[in-house]
Amino acid sequence: MYPKEATVRTQFARRDFLGAGAALVGVGAAGPLLGQQPPATAVERVKGPPVWLDMDQAELDAAYDQIKYAPNLPQITKRYASNSEAARSRLGAPRRFAYGPTAIEGLDVYATKRPNAPINVFIHGGAWRVGLAKDYAFPAELFVYAGAHLVVPDFVLVQDAGGSLMPMADQVRRAVAWVHRNAQSFGGDPNRIYVSGHSSGGHLAGVVLTTDWRKEFNLPADTVKGGLCCSGLFDLKAVRLSARSAYVKFTDEIEQALSSQRHLNSLNAPLIVAYGTLETPEFQRQSRDFAAAVKATGKPVQVLVGEGYNHFEIIETLANPYGLLGRAVLEQMKLTQV
Repeated sequence: MYPKEATVRTQFARRDFLGAGAALVGVGAAGPLLGQQPPATAVERVKGPPVWLDMDQAELDAAYDQIKYAPNLPQITKRYASNSEAARSRLGAPRRFAYGPTAIEGLDVYATKRPNAPINVFIHGGAWRVGLAKDYAFPAELFVYAGAHLVVPDFVLVQDAGGSLMPMADQVRRAVAWVHRNAQSFGGDPNRIYVSGHSSGGHLAGVVLTTDWRKEFNLPADTVKGGLCCSGLFDLKAVRLSARSAYVKFTDEIEQALSSQRHLNSLNAPLIVAYGTLETPEFQRQSRDFAAAVKATGKPVQVLVGEGYNHFEIIETLANPYGLLGRAVLEQMKLTQV
């Protein structure tokens, strides 16, 4: 069973978020008609003082607001949910396990029939404030039919954690630790755990990949054998300066602890960093800078650029064994395309 309270709160958050997207789509659709009217007097926006790089506050806020660059957000997120439901109709309901004491601390396991199979833990996005595991089953068939388990954890949303990202980061780390310690209970190989994440989930995947597993969990340093960080955030300084600080209570401690780019000494796994060419300039820069920092350490990193994909479209390629992300992750896990 999914936590009822979490479901309700997420529905309200998603409705507000998608409503904004639908309004933007409506404006775009009206464009040609408006263009036939006498032109209004243009009001040139006065650029304010720079806040980050050459961006003023309005530009920086837009660079961390994907709806400004992806007006089809409502259609895509509905597709996540419907494609996830379709995957469950074919695979069957996932096994649900608790990885911690609170109601939200549960994870879905879409199990393959292959014994002692590798595992991919997928961490969903949603700007840290929306999303449920059940709406991110759409890549499950790719893994299951290639001979791997897909694990999708639920975790607290930032508004339900007093605005702090620390409880969320702690939960996803504990979810991975639980998978390592309990993999054999669902036919998984604890020595072949991989992590994937998208958007704010890409940020959390980076946090997982730069965890000191030996120190913090008494687990092997290479608990995670490989990772995909898609369209993520890897240094929180600029994010802290943006409008996201209205709902995330950033502190110096949080900025430092959860900026994975600052903890590459703890990275012990090959990494895939991916982003789309239609994403915001800051999301593209974050991925490029992160990959460059990893490369500078001499650690293995592969950069994938999705030509013509926006922030929300690119993760759908993970569900296709011949898609940009699906092909790359199967290769990373040494699995055969199906």
